[in-house]
Amino acid sequence: MLETVEQETGASPEWAVIWLHGLGADGHDFAPIVPELVRPQWPAIRFVFPHAPKRPVSINNGMPMRAWYDIVSMDFRSRADATGVAESVQQVEALIAREQARGIPLQRILLAGFSQGGAITLSAGLQRREPLAGLIALSTYLPEVDAAAAQLVPGATVQPIFMAHGSADPVIPLQVAEHSAQVLKDLGFALQWQRYPMAHQVCAEEIHALAEWLQARFTQA
Repeated sequence: MLETVEQETGASPEWAVIWLHGLGADGHDFAPIVPELVRPQWPAIRFVFPHAPKRPVSINNGMPMRAWYDIVSMDFRSRADATGVAESVQQVEALIAREQARGIPLQRILLAGFSQGGAITLSAGLQRREPLAGLIALSTYLPEVDAAAAQLVPGATVQPIFMAHGSADPVIPLQVAEHSAQVLKDLGFALQWQRYPMAHQVCAEEIHALAEWLQARFTQA
């Protein structure tokens, strides 16, 4: 089981959000977003921020760092190490199972991620036969996008997706993210797409839009 940082917004959480960080960061990276995101009327939520394992990253001269997968190419169609992606998806599945064991049903668990973490979020979402409450993919893309239709399992497309990106992102070009979003829409996902004048980061407008999207999830439950 991955080590995690956890925050609970109230006693006896009814919902869980598992949030995956980006390359070289750790579980503490997005913890400060909780007070900016959460609204007073929301149900109690457990935010789970796991630490990715440390592994050598090829494009960084093999330097070990926290990463959800190795980056083996500059071509986004083959950029992600498929074995590493699969391993991380399984580790995330273990975290989801733990939340179920703690009494939170799948329909009240959301999976979120930024950059590499978002790539794992989307990969995991494609393969979930029992759908989660939703997927949140920030400044990211879908690995192995050409194989997405083959990887999709029955029932997965009922999971709504919030996907947002910066128009000046120098790490993951906007058109790469837009292509991933279009592929997911074509597969049948209900996807809300947001674009902001920013780089590889998160902005206040994005957090507000995400809060609105989450509000709809809580209302529909």
